[in-house]
Amino acid sequence: MPRRKRSSEAPNRRPTPAEIAAAAGRTIPDAIARGLRVLLVGINPGLYSAAIGHHFGRPGNRFWRTLFESGFTDRLLSPFEDGRLLEYGLGITNVASRATARADELSREELAAGGLALARKIARFRPRAVVFLGVTAYRTAFELPYATIGRQHQHPFGNTTVWVQPNPSGLNAHYQLPELVRLFAELRKEVDLGR
Repeated sequence: MPRRKRSSEAPNRRPTPAEIAAAAGRTIPDAIARGLRVLLVGINPGLYSAAIGHHFGRPGNRFWRTLFESGFTDRLLSPFEDGRLLEYGLGITNVASRATARADELSREELAAGGLALARKIARFRPRAVVFLGVTAYRTAFELPYATIGRQHQHPFGNTTVWVQPNPSGLNAHYQLPELVRLFAELRKEVDLGR
């Protein structure tokens, strides 16, 4: 499916259930540029996010609050401002581009193909660090079954620093907001120190 251009006039409203259901298979444009401090990598867009055309759009997702409270941004951004991440030296993309209701709807093959495309993107844009938001998708996409949360010493991205952080979705009950903020604050300090 072709990528949709992000409308600068996207409505800042909740989509209807029909709009959410119709978003299956859609994609969301990356916010990416050369030389980023950090490229954040989600698993794939959820239907709610695809319906509004912005990353981590579902109310209750802790992504935006985590970025703010960990010091990556100086204010709490809304999903409708995902393009403004570039002003902070941050970018955002996904391992798999196709929107689904749940990440477990993605096949191993789809994650592996997304991993190959992502490796080309990382080589092209050369961010200082890449942060994957979800350990299971990272393990599957890059055939690294023993990867854990934290800095990765084995990865296919050359000299780029790679981290895996917990998925900030509200469905991830293993990590509450204070723990997410702590992990992201540690990551920010490491990236800012150039480690």
